[in-house]
Amino acid sequence: MVAGTTGSAPLIGFPKIWARIVKGTALAEITPHVHRHSFASVSNDLGFTEVTVASLVGHPRGTITSRYIHTVDTALVMAADGIAGYINGLLDNIKVKRKTYALDRASRLATLQDLFENQAQETSDVARQSAA
Repeated sequence: MVAGTTGSAPLIGFPKIWARIVKGTALAEITPHVHRHSFASVSNDLGFTEVTVASLVGHPRGTITSRYIHTVDTALVMAADGIAGYINGLLDNIKVKRKTYALDRASRLATLQDLFENQAQETSDVARQSAA
């Protein structure tokens, strides 16, 4: 149960909360369900397995063993960070051509930063050559 705004009551009224969050943005006409599908599709495009994507979006794994495991999977954290960084780059109009994964958060962030800087430089070089 996700805590709501009053005491220990569960969170209700998500559609209204979502509408307030995205009001006046480019996301205002896109539903949370569409975002969820887009996240899953980008995850798949980046090569994450169906099991990893299912876990990221909260789908049950369906095995007896998974009922006993309550730890955060390093691969899931890595996947979530990588996907979020990739989507952030797309929102900043950065086209990514390669994938690199690292195990610790600092390395993942540095890798994404390096990737986007290299990509931005390549985009700038192409723009300069086109203008010349």
